[in-house]
Amino acid sequence: MSVVGLDVGSQSCYIAVARAGGIETIANEFSFFFSPSVISFGSKNRTIGVAAKNQQITHANNTVSNFKRFHGRAFNDPFIQKEKENLSYDLVPLKNGGVGIKVMYMGEEHLFSVEQITAMLLTKLKETAENSLKKPVTDCVISVPSFFTDAERRSVLDAAQIVGLNCLRLMNDMTAVALNYGIYKQDLPSLDEKPRIVVFVDMGHSAFQVSACAFNKGKLKVLGTAFDPFLGGKNFDEKLVEYFCAEFKTKYKLDAKSKIRALLRLYQECEKLKKLMSSNSTDLPLNIECFMNDKDVSGKMNRSQFEELCAELLQKIEVPLYSLMEQTHLKVEDVSAVEIVGGATRIPAVKERIAKFFGKDISTTLNADEAVARGCALQCAILSPAFKVREFSVTDAVPFPISLVWNHDSEDTEGIHEVFSRNHAAPFSKVLTFLRRGPFELEAFYSDPQGVPYPEAKIGRFVVQNVSAQKDGEKSRVKVKVRVNTHGIFTISTASMVEKVPTEENEMSSEADMECLNQRPPENTDTDANEKKVDQPPEAKKPKIKVVNVELPIEANLVWQLGKDLLNMYIETEGKMIMQDKLEKERNDAKNAVEEYVYEFRDKLCGPYEKFICEQDHQNFLRLLTETEDWLYEEGEDQAKQAYVDKLEELMKIGTPVKVRFQEAEERPKMFEELGQRLQHYAKIAADFRNKDEKYNHIDESEMKKVEKSVNEVMEWMNNVMNAQAKKSLDQDPVVRAQEIKIKIKELNNTCEPVVTQPKPKIESPKLERTPNGPNIDKKEEDLEDKNNFGAEPPHQNGECYPNEKNSVNMDLD
Repeated sequence: MSVVGLDVGSQSCYIAVARAGGIETIANEFSFFFSPSVISFGSKNRTIGVAAKNQQITHANNTVSNFKRFHGRAFNDPFIQKEKENLSYDLVPLKNGGVGIKVMYMGEEHLFSVEQITAMLLTKLKETAENSLKKPVTDCVISVPSFFTDAERRSVLDAAQIVGLNCLRLMNDMTAVALNYGIYKQDLPSLDEKPRIVVFVDMGHSAFQVSACAFNKGKLKVLGTAFDPFLGGKNFDEKLVEYFCAEFKTKYKLDAKSKIRALLRLYQECEKLKKLMSSNSTDLPLNIECFMNDKDVSGKMNRSQFEELCAELLQKIEVPLYSLMEQTHLKVEDVSAVEIVGGATRIPAVKERIAKFFGKDISTTLNADEAVARGCALQCAILSPAFKVREFSVTDAVPFPISLVWNHDSEDTEGIHEVFSRNHAAPFSKVLTFLRRGPFELEAFYSDPQGVPYPEAKIGRFVVQNVSAQKDGEKSRVKVKVRVNTHGIFTISTASMVEKVPTEENEMSSEADMECLNQRPPENTDTDANEKKVDQPPEAKKPKIKVVNVELPIEANLVWQLGKDLLNMYIETEGKMIMQDKLEKERNDAKNAVEEYVYEFRDKLCGPYEKFICEQDHQNFLRLLTETEDWLYEEGEDQAKQAYVDKLEELMKIGTPVKVRFQEAEERPKMFEELGQRLQHYAKIAADFRNKDEKYNHIDESEMKKVEKSVNEVMEWMNNVMNAQAKKSLDQDPVVRAQEIKIKIKELNNTCEPVVTQPKPKIESPKLERTPNGPNIDKKEEDLEDKNNFGAEPPHQNGECYPNEKNSVNMDLD
């Protein structure tokens, strides 16, 4: 079973996997540990990741990036309208009011939803993980910003479903970082001691998040989170871009904003400059060749200038920090460590602001880029039965307070109730009891809309169906379980009606226990949740009545949820695109194979292969290679895969015999030399046998004759083929191949080796009787030989010992 953690960022993605040796981040096909969150659409296929990033300037209109924040939002959302102005691709409304991304793909105009675009990115990450793990990937944990609302989270889950990923948990970025930090700590306080408070600060490409966490041994609890969803590395890039746009307009009379390609190049160069300024405080140049209208542009910037430009942004850093401390009622001295992660925290001014706020040095023990992915992989390993992980419980926090409002019966006075306060523990379930005579609605919404970075406060409307009054006309008690699940999504998971059923008097004794049992609220079926029961006091028992819980259906109408039909259509479309990408890759591989063959052979025909082809064939083959090269760049530029396969076969018909002759000329002498050495070896043994050498006098003469016969036959064969080969020129096919010689060596060894290596028969030593001067000795002769016979010859086959052996024994016994 695969265990994978995916950090899907606005700018780039990281993949971490659990292996026997621990958690590791894996590299893509370009050996990078990150994959850009970029998808580019072409006339034949899609490119995703590094390859797409390389096309961002040349194919700006069809290359999609910075789309993470479009999840779960309507096209008319003010945030979408603002972002739309800065994009190189077109955003349009979809039929369901969502955000559509318009591109040219396969020569046609296509509209893709943000769920489809994210699914394409997940397809690439899934493929990268599978190539590394060498097995299919299904289960995973995906990171999301802690400020994502229910609508945004459901949208990400839909994207995972499109690509066939089973997301075990949507994990908040900061919670993943905290898990990655805490699970390896051996010195955490015990459960009965005061917890260690650590603050985690993450500034990525597009957002700033902070969280305070309490650690005990084997336990992590998120105390609170705060954030600025519109403060990140890209905002610092924008300040630089604005500065240089103004400078180039004055200095070169060029309006960079009028051409999207020029603007994208400027963004890329400004990002590089920002990174350089993190490690250099001197003036740094910015140079772009052929920027616009064939003009080169240049400028310079230093760190102090940069900090002045970004003063407004730097001031915003403290706002979430103050908010966090206020929510959690913590003082600066309560915080034992401040850990920073995220690419933008490398900016010295950002680090300084954070350190100044807490009045202590900040810690960088975690990998700033990989911490989130590693935390997600750890969570996936904890949830997976395939891995045994140290006991470590994770309690997250609800980022926004959630309330319920319900429709009123005429005599009811209650109407609104906050079910989950801000920073309430999650996942968590509560059971609420309602008195009703008929079906009723519950509407969930965020209690503090101003604190939610999303225009819609409503979460969803839930209709509890099939509710009816009791038979005596009284209202029924309906128990409703509300829950914030492992993904951080609010839901009404179950509803049940308490129904009183008359029973016979003689059944009372057996029914009394059932009544008590049925009066309890339904058990929470979600094993990883904590559950709190909010209930009215149970009614007094009435004789001859038993109580039954009747499960009720719930109809959910959520603010953002893809319909089943639409989701299935997206799944089918993604499958077709994956197949098209695969076919195009195979076509390109076939084309590249022809091109590679042409270049390789043309080079070698004028080098090592030159002697192995006759002059006429040499000229003809060179001409064919040149014609093939011309074809590749003209009419063969865009052919079907089979055309390239056929072309390669045509070339290989001529090229392969030449290559084989060269390889045979290299290998054949080595094989002949090895065969000659084996023949010499066995011929010498046969000669020693004939000369009565004692080493071989245990071998039967008939078996040694087989060895001699085999040696003579093989020697004769070798002499014949060597003579025949000597008459052949290098440009002719060889008489014998290296493989045939190798087979002869094997046959010779199989015939001779068992004979010449057979062991001598084992000889039992005579027992020595007790002597007057010593004990009776019963040792094997070789033991005595080891101890006393320093390098003597072995005993004769008749079992008699040499005199020096007997003397040695007698000396020992004396």
